[in-house]
Amino acid sequence: MSFAMSSLKSLARIGLPLALVLGASACATPFKADVSRFAVPMPAPQGQTFAVVAEDPKLAGGLEFSLYADMVAKEMERLGYARASSPETANMLVRFDYGVDNGRERVSSDYGGYNYGYGYPYWSRFGGFGGLSYNRGYALGFYDPYLGGGGVRSYTVYTSGIDVKIDRTADGQRLFEGKAEAVSRTNRLPNLVPNLVDAMFTDFPGSSGGTVRITIKDDEKTVRPAQ
Repeated sequence: MSFAMSSLKSLARIGLPLALVLGASACATPFKADVSRFAVPMPAPQGQTFAVVAEDPKLAGGLEFSLYADMVAKEMERLGYARASSPETANMLVRFDYGVDNGRERVSSDYGGYNYGYGYPYWSRFGGFGGLSYNRGYALGFYDPYLGGGGVRSYTVYTSGIDVKIDRTADGQRLFEGKAEAVSRTNRLPNLVPNLVDAMFTDFPGSSGGTVRITIKDDEKTVRPAQ
């Protein structure tokens, strides 16, 4: 089953105005996420039910969490599973978490269309401690789509991410763990989470133990091993 969807379609799920959608990415930079997944053989859909619950108790019951949880639930329904009336009656619990870090400054010298940049170490709740090697697309010698022309520039990038865990309620067995992370110029979760969910459920459940780079652009989606 194909879950191909453009970033604009993802944003349309939550009813954002077109002007806001376009303004979030004036240069139409493709959305790229690194997705890591670990799974045991998932049960084939045969009427099993699920409920999406907050991994972080502080998010439970919030309107924002409910919005994103509904996106996850729709992806599970597309796989063939059914929503339970309550977590207590569900055959599977889908534990969901999301967030974005505080950002970090990126200083870059751009010559001839190539970016010779560096970043500062940072802490991300979704990626642990990182530095130069983490954001491979912004390391020495890689083209930076956010920059143009020459000179030294400074800008802020943010790391966002979602975590999805699926447990069987009958015995508590963990069936699936997945993490999707992206680096972007925006920290607006309503812009980011729909695409992260879209990436997480592309080719679900994927290869256990593998990490792939999923690129969402217009009506096309590509999946390749992460560098």
